[in-house]
Amino acid sequence: MEQILAFAADHYFMSILWVVLLLAIIVTTIQAKLSPVQLLQPQQATLAVDRNNGVFVDIRSIDEFRKGHISGALNITAERIRKNDTNALEKYKSAPIVVVCATGMTAKASATALSKAGFEKVAVLQGGISAWQGASFPLVKK
Repeated sequence: MEQILAFAADHYFMSILWVVLLLAIIVTTIQAKLSPVQLLQPQQATLAVDRNNGVFVDIRSIDEFRKGHISGALNITAERIRKNDTNALEKYKSAPIVVVCATGMTAKASATALSKAGFEKVAVLQGGISAWQGASFPLVKK
């Protein structure tokens, strides 16, 4: 124990940084566990949508959507979700909704907004379209 305290005293900046990083990991883990929004792998997302008459909501731009999207996905941009323009999703209030973006980084905010708007089963495709393609799942082009 003396060695740990001596190290912390000699290298206080590294010790403080280590404590901050540890706390950040703990907080992030707790937030993920308490969040109503799930993170799903491509296989899990497909099962959730297919088995329960759900839908994929692609929040990318219309140009990106046209270059390739998941079959049956609705293109509702993140901006429209922020403005609460979700009329196209009303019939999916209690069905699974999987929010998709390019890499899985921006979909969480849209999914959280949908959850707050009263949609019951909202999830995010972890890794986005990139993970979908990485799993060798098909894309549709319009």
